[in-house]
Amino acid sequence: MNITIFGCGSWGGVIAQYLHSQGHQVSIWHRNGETFDHIVKTRMHPKFEALSFHESISIKSDLSVGESSDTLIFAVPSNAMRILSGNLKKMLKPHQIIVNVSKGLEEHSLLRMSSVIIEEMDLNSDRIVSLYGPSHAEEVLAGIPTALVSTSTSHKTAKTVQEIFSSDTLRVYTNTDIIGVELGGSLKNVIAIAAGICDGIGFGDNSKAALMVRGSKEISRLGEAMQASEITFHGLSGIGDLIVTCLSKHSRNRYVGEAIGRGEPLESILDEMGMIAEGVTTAKSIMSLQEKYGVDLPICSAVSEVLFIGKDPKTAVKDLMARSLTSEA
Repeated sequence: MNITIFGCGSWGGVIAQYLHSQGHQVSIWHRNGETFDHIVKTRMHPKFEALSFHESISIKSDLSVGESSDTLIFAVPSNAMRILSGNLKKMLKPHQIIVNVSKGLEEHSLLRMSSVIIEEMDLNSDRIVSLYGPSHAEEVLAGIPTALVSTSTSHKTAKTVQEIFSSDTLRVYTNTDIIGVELGGSLKNVIAIAAGICDGIGFGDNSKAALMVRGSKEISRLGEAMQASEITFHGLSGIGDLIVTCLSKHSRNRYVGEAIGRGEPLESILDEMGMIAEGVTTAKSIMSLQEKYGVDLPICSAVSEVLFIGKDPKTAVKDLMARSLTSEA
């Protein structure tokens, strides 16, 4: 396949080199700036010492690099997805399919990434796949066995992407519940911030286990209200992505929460990281979704209060523990 990746952050860069290693013809687009200059000059990724790009991979800052591709992979942050989609609309060919690997919700519209692409590019949903699941870029780069889910309203399109990505180190499943897969992969970032807060405060395994289980319930509760299938949240983009993001040393969202739990201010944490933690933006959107769909999301609400109105994390935990007693069901 002839494939272009739009966005050469950590995940986009790893995908590019991985797909090249599987025999595909790969091109990369990245906006002009320090990252682009570094990659073009050194053929190395600035975030990963072990990631060097094969000389046959074309790296450009001109969007036309994708004109001859069969598959376009969108790997930009959620806040850049609408701009990218709009800029590529006139260049898109009828045979091309789009693979979204970005997680999150658009802050003001509350749309999932595939919905942003469909709206901005005026496309049928069967041309879009979202590829999600527990997949830290560092581990995929190292060849550690990983499983993902390819989701689209079209099983045929999801199957095509499954075949493109699958190998002896990467196993891809298909799913047609794109709402559930995208919500699971996006909302888990908010729960991961909460898990990090527990780590920063100094709580133990009991606390994090309870948080993850009840957080999973909140995700599925909202998902069902938004017409997703409840069973999807038991899969790779549900409990699978939640586990890896809440527990891993590689998780940016868990790291943000941990620093918050230690008492560091959010703005300083994000400046120091130099990378995007999608859960921060999603924590804003999820409050609007809670109101819109009339669902109870106490953990997500607590995270939002800690991040944006300065509520003390320990107080937030105490308030969660003091809520009215109820049945697990």
